[in-house]
Amino acid sequence: MAEFDTIIKGGMVVDGMRNPRFRADLAIKDGRIAEIGHIDTSRGHKILDATGMVVAPGFVDLHTHYDAQVFWDPYCSISSWHGTTTVVIGNCGFGFAPVPREQRERAMLSMTRVEAVPLAAMQAGMPWDWETFPEYLDSVERTPKAMNIVPYVPVGPIMVAVLGLDDAKAGRMPRPEEHAAMCRLLEESLDAGGCGWSAQRMPPTGPAGAQLDFDGTAMPTDLMHNETALEFARVLRRRNAGHMQTTMFTGNPKADQAHMAEIAEVSGRPVVFNVVQAQDNHPHVHRKVIDWLERCRAQGIRVYGQGMTTDAGYSFTFEDWNLFDECPAWREATVGTREERLAKLSDPARRPALRAQVPAFVLGPFEAIVVTGPRSPDTQQWLDHTVGLVAEKTGKHPVDAMLDIVVADGLETEFFSMPPNTRLDLLKEIVDNPYILFGVSDGGAHTKFLTAGRYPTETLIKIVREHGMLSLEDAHWRLSALPAQLAGCGERGALKLGAPADIVVYDYENLEILPAEIVHDLPGGEWRRVQRAKGYRYILINGEVTIENDTQTNVYSGQLLRHGGMRAAIPRATAA
Repeated sequence: MAEFDTIIKGGMVVDGMRNPRFRADLAIKDGRIAEIGHIDTSRGHKILDATGMVVAPGFVDLHTHYDAQVFWDPYCSISSWHGTTTVVIGNCGFGFAPVPREQRERAMLSMTRVEAVPLAAMQAGMPWDWETFPEYLDSVERTPKAMNIVPYVPVGPIMVAVLGLDDAKAGRMPRPEEHAAMCRLLEESLDAGGCGWSAQRMPPTGPAGAQLDFDGTAMPTDLMHNETALEFARVLRRRNAGHMQTTMFTGNPKADQAHMAEIAEVSGRPVVFNVVQAQDNHPHVHRKVIDWLERCRAQGIRVYGQGMTTDAGYSFTFEDWNLFDECPAWREATVGTREERLAKLSDPARRPALRAQVPAFVLGPFEAIVVTGPRSPDTQQWLDHTVGLVAEKTGKHPVDAMLDIVVADGLETEFFSMPPNTRLDLLKEIVDNPYILFGVSDGGAHTKFLTAGRYPTETLIKIVREHGMLSLEDAHWRLSALPAQLAGCGERGALKLGAPADIVVYDYENLEILPAEIVHDLPGGEWRRVQRAKGYRYILINGEVTIENDTQTNVYSGQLLRHGGMRAAIPRATAA
């Protein structure tokens, strides 16, 4: 009888621990790596031929929003198609628990703009068989999964549960008893399996106010007070476990950085800061962030940056687009029903304000946006024109040139824009810092605009193979072991004896990202944009093949990794 369940035979092992690559076989038993070396095929029940392939740990993505999608898509695609085997959900303070029955619709609406998750898909695809956070995790655990799930505790729903929606969104300072109640809910959620807590803090003023509620107002965490964050940090200190994820742009970088360093010091736990992004015309921005991260490291303060290393770009129409919210005039003009938005964007009285606030935070140059899908006879002449070229030919301001096409097409014109981070020399500055994480895939969010879940494949192709910015050894450490350690799932992210067998087997020389496509595979008749990968021979999760030759096997071996899968529930400590 075979000794091992599976043997991966003859591959080039890159173990994720930055050891030099080596040729070896891997044996798997009961979902874990049981032996590494020369292993006779007679000892395995199943043999996977990895000749000519790289064998490496599955990728760990710390920044996703699959909180809803996991219920209708066991693969959490597109991440799984690109070798990701573990994702962290509940980012930015956004989530669906604790949420009482009567607030479910409001909770779903809150995700339609800030993360652009289609309402119809959530309504049709979420079981809503929970109210509390522990009940939500139980529901995720019951759901078939071809992906490992690690949950943050998003603090937005906790704030609403204690303060009420109106007060949470008004930014009222919680009373001491309310802070205590929020901390009790956080403790309960961490006891149930949370790996830490998350919060977006981007007040809707200034250039970064681009992540708003469905009605254009701030999200509760945007108005969270520093003292509340410190109270949550003290919970982690008492437990000596977990970490924090935050996106913080209040308009005062020095104060933001000082606060993030303070919650790291008070908690004694790591902070993951989103996002470190190069901007082609403003390189001083990411350089200052890198300098700050290095100062934190020198002082022993655990603040890690998460780098935006993909240049996936954005395809969008004004039916759904919401990432111009950095500009108040655009924000106000793009909320409401379709008819209301069409009327606002066609209103000549609004155009001066829209021209005066040309968006620049999310996209590259406004004039470089390309018209890729005109919808009416009157606009077909502008196919493949940039907005700048249309403006030049028509003698209009670029904003008017774009919006006149949008109005003529009834908001259905499709545009494409590269992000503001296309320069390779600036990307290399981020890559050169070994402690900046890769990613910010936003998997499960912005699915009609963005395909950033491709970033692991893009890293291997662009950063390693094409431009030699990193070795494979260093790339796999950055893609797997480093984020796994931060997420509290340190068993994963490396190929070593006894580790869970989350493994990618891929054809390094022929790895590809396929062109973007539209698929109508969401509940409620909704659609999304996807990009598939080519070159993944096998992807295994907990020892089972979930993808073979880039095709799903419909094997659901993923797990809910409570506390990152590293330990049982941690009893809450008594405050001193």
